[in-house]
Amino acid sequence: MRGKVNRMPRCAWLTASLVLAVILAVMGGCQGLPKNVANCAITPTPPANTSVVPPAQEPPPAALCGFPLTITSPGNGASVNSPVPIVATATPPDAIYTVRLYVDGQAVLYTPNLNVNQLIWMPNGQHNVEIVAEDVAGYIATTSMQVNVIGQEPGALNLQNSPNWVSCSAVLASGATCAAGLGAAVSTLTFHQATPSMDGSAAKFSLAGNHAYSNELYWTPIGGGNSVSHFVYDLWFYVDAGNAPQSLEFDVNQAFGGTRWTWGTQCDFNQTHHWDIWDPLNGVWRPTSVPCNHFPSNTWVHLIWTLERVGNQVHYITVSVADQIYNVDTYYTAQPNWYQEEIDIAFQMDGNYEQQPYNVWLDEVNLLAN
Repeated sequence: MRGKVNRMPRCAWLTASLVLAVILAVMGGCQGLPKNVANCAITPTPPANTSVVPPAQEPPPAALCGFPLTITSPGNGASVNSPVPIVATATPPDAIYTVRLYVDGQAVLYTPNLNVNQLIWMPNGQHNVEIVAEDVAGYIATTSMQVNVIGQEPGALNLQNSPNWVSCSAVLASGATCAAGLGAAVSTLTFHQATPSMDGSAAKFSLAGNHAYSNELYWTPIGGGNSVSHFVYDLWFYVDAGNAPQSLEFDVNQAFGGTRWTWGTQCDFNQTHHWDIWDPLNGVWRPTSVPCNHFPSNTWVHLIWTLERVGNQVHYITVSVADQIYNVDTYYTAQPNWYQEEIDIAFQMDGNYEQQPYNVWLDEVNLLAN
């Protein structure tokens, strides 16, 4: 619980001086302090461990000597289509801790960044959108707006061009496992490739390095929302050295309410020779009956996964590979105790026993959701 100790604002003893009051009005605070800090009548309680993402408070917490936090798009009261592109910026006096976006009091998006530029899925009708930002000193800013959703778009399109792609190799900076493997890979991502491409703007992912069986995981946050439960991950890929990958992985994630639904899929060329799917609760790959062998070099392949969230389970429905549709129809229990609300997609490249270098181009990468 946050501290409720009342105290005199840091600059209250100066307010009797007209000259200093003018200075405060111009400078925003005393002795160089931000105004919200200098004039805060309550001592915030800093987060005990800023490396841990806490569960979202629902309903969202009230502001505590808030700092600047602005939603720049869409405008308050706007009529919009879902998913709604929401742009916001926080300017805290200290480093940011968490930023969360709420729709009608429920947390649907978490980010550790000062800037929000994400798609938020909402059903048709009037909605209250609120953003809550907390810095590492415990100061909390809030802002809200109303939107009227009047229609539904198919989803997020051409995600290969997303500027939000991030990646990691064997482990994260914290030491947590990321792409697993036996070492750190060498990998790059290059946008807007005209050749090869389906539509003139493909993304090129490269894998190399000196460590056998090293991998690179790429993912891009798309946004958030709890109103969608059916997903179609539809993309084209092109491998320049078809025999080089150990496996190729394509994932979708949805998280809210303390649960993470992960639909992880990989074409395991050299071990199971099948498409494997992820069991989120047990954290293991499970082979399906769908065969998967090395794809021909320098050839575009169309991949479509149909997926859905059913209660606390993930449901893998079908996969279409090069226009051949296979029925998967498998359910697994979702991952509990996950407190980073988000919808995202991921792509992972795995190296083989020789860590043969190879490139993969992704194009027309779409996540359809309803």
